[in-house]
Amino acid sequence: MFSISKQVIMQSINDILLASNKSKGKRPYFFDDPAVERVLNITMAVAMEHAVTRERLDTIERLLAAKGILSQSEIDAYEPDKTAAEERQRWHAEYISRILRIVQQELEALEHPENNRDMEDIAEELGRT
Repeated sequence: MFSISKQVIMQSINDILLASNKSKGKRPYFFDDPAVERVLNITMAVAMEHAVTRERLDTIERLLAAKGILSQSEIDAYEPDKTAAEERQRWHAEYISRILRIVQQELEALEHPENNRDMEDIAEELGRT
């Protein structure tokens, strides 16, 4: 059994909290080409989703095997029924939406330019009221 220090746990929690923060003002870009930036964001979203899923799957498979409930070969041979297949399709659609979130946000910004104002402009406007 391994132990995790309190410092490691707190850093992980801080990283998670920071990941969900939204930056004020315009979205920061790290590359000159916006297309490269979008591809990087999409790739990182996929990587994070995959990493979390892989860890959870590994945990479940190890627990099932350790308890003698299911073997790896039984898991590999599973064929979903119609309901399970439909649920998976819905999940896939939601997953793709999360991955392509950056593209969707940019399309919405193009469709509604009146909503694309800097935080400084909004703060200045609020200060006048």
